[in-house]
Formats: sequence, C-alpha cells, structure tokens
Amino acid sequence: MSGNTVTHGHSRFCTLGRAARELGLKRGELDLAVNLGHIRAVPDEGGGGLRVARTEIDRLCAEEGYPEALKKRVEAVGTREGADLLVVSHGRFTRLARLGIVVPVRFYLNRYRAVVWLYLAEELRQFAADETNAPLLGGRTPSELRARLETGLDLRPRTWRGRYLGFLRRQAGDHPWACAAAVASLLDAVQVAETVQDPYERAHLNRFRPRPSAAHGAPGSPAAQLAESLAMAQDPDEISWLRSDLAQAVSEARTLQPAPRPASGSGPTPTPSGSGPTPTPSCSAPAPPRKTPAPTRDRIQPVPDEPPSSRGLMRWLRRGTA
Repeated sequence: MSGNTVTHGHSRFCTLGRAARELGLKRGELDLAVNLGHIRAVPDEGGGGLRVARTEIDRLCAEEGYPEALKKRVEAVGTREGADLLVVSHGRFTRLARLGIVVPVRFYLNRYRAVVWLYLAEELRQFAADETNAPLLGGRTPSELRARLETGLDLRPRTWRGRYLGFLRRQAGDHPWACAAAVASLLDAVQVAETVQDPYERAHLNRFRPRPSAAHGAPGSPAAQLAESLAMAQDPDEISWLRSDLAQAVSEARTLQPAPRPASGSGPTPTPSGSGPTPTPSCSAPAPPRKTPAPTRDRIQPVPDEPPSSRGLMRWLRRGTA
C-alpha cells in the first residue's frame, strides 16, 4: 500500500497530495476545490490534516466531462486574464475589484512580496454574461464610484476575507467550537479576549483555530506575517460585525458543548464570557465589626503583688525558723 494512502476501518483515504495527482489537479487547484465544496474532504483521525475518501475520487472520475469540467470549476486567473474574460481594460478590472464588485478567491505573494489576487474564471464568465452588469463593463464609471476610488478604497482584502470565512465554516462542519474558531481567526488576540472573557472558553476556542496555510511561507517568515495581516479584519465596522458574530457563535457553542473546566474547588471560577466580575450577593452582607468597650478608670483594679494566702504562708514559715 502506498505511503500516501491510509486505511481507517473499512474505508480508504488519500492525502490531499495523492488525491491531486490522481485527479490530475495541481495542489492549489485541489485545495481550492475543497474550499469551494467541489471535493469532499474529512479530517484525519490521527490529526494529520484532511483526507479524501477513495469513493470521492471515484465519484469525481465518473462525472461527465471529467477532468476538464473539474478543472474549469477551479480555474483561477489574475488581473490580466480576468480583464480579457470581461473584455475590459486592466485598469477597469482593477477598479471593479477595488470596489468589491468582483471578488478574489485566493492570493499569493510574488518574489517581491507583492500581493497577487486571483479570481474564479467561471464567476467572471457569468458576470460578463449577465446583461445587468453591462454599465459596469463599458462607458464612464459612475461619479459616486469614482469618488470612492479617489479616497483610496480597496475592498479586495475585505471581500477575500468574507469568502475565506465561508471556506473555514465549510471545513468546520457542524462542530460549534470549530465554527466559532473560524470567526475568531479573523480577529487579533486582544479583540478575541475582549469578546470571549472566559479563559477556559478561549483556551478551548484556540484548540480549533485553523492552521495558517503553508503556501504563504514558513511560520514567522516575512511572507507568512504579511499573509497573516491580510487575514485580519481591519475596518472598524468589519471588526464590530465579526465580534458580534463571534459572541453569538460562542454562546451557541457554550449551550451545545460547554468548554471543559477544572474540577470544582481547584481554583477560582472564571467570569463567564461577556459578563463582568461576579457580584457579591446582597443577602450575605458582612457582619458589623465587634465593638471593644473603651477602658474606664473605675473598671481598672490594682493587682496585688502576692495573693493574701501567700503572705500568710510566708509569716508562718518565718515564725517557725525563729
């Protein structure tokens, strides 16, 4: 059996690299097909990433028009090819992308660490075929859109993040904490901590946080840091929306599967998410301090040097020795 094929019970699964080779796809194309839901992949029980079932590969190979139809669905093009598909200039295509009218599906960093956005060719063909989009493809750009572009507007990172969040949610499936972690991955640590105040829930959330893509460089490298910054929400309204979505997702996850906590009595109970410090119940008000009576002169009695019985005993002893 090949080292790229693993057996779980009675089913056979392939690694993503092996599945790409058998389907005649590049690895990036297969990743995109998984993100778009064209290929079903499942998490490896041993924690080794996603796997594709042999039955799924057989299903795709049996589809009409395979493999050209599958490749067409995951074809991603850059600005030049995208402009050709829309039959517009490169500048107009870039303006449409900056306005969020056409949405990138992925990106990569070139050797100069410049961001290169890619778009689904199939979506661009559908956009060009829709007659309602004709005013955007020809003639003068409307004045309100030109005014927005003059302010430096560029919605490409934000629209990509919206699509990327959809990919992560699809991979999370029905797991409530994985769905919440998908939203949290677009916020920085401070924003997550302010939204999810319970430390046990934050720790549980981090267990399901999506791993950064190795396609954008080794962890900690300048390329990986740039890619990570693109995945973080930037606009205040975007951050506010994601924080609200995260709070709702954590609330649902808490109801379905409460985060694990230490046994009772092993430490202080953390404050639940979204609430302030635990108030002191009004019915358990502290008792008033005990009053110590002030000393008074008439209460102080002189203490004798010796008890009277001791003095009588000493006189009797002296008399006996005289």
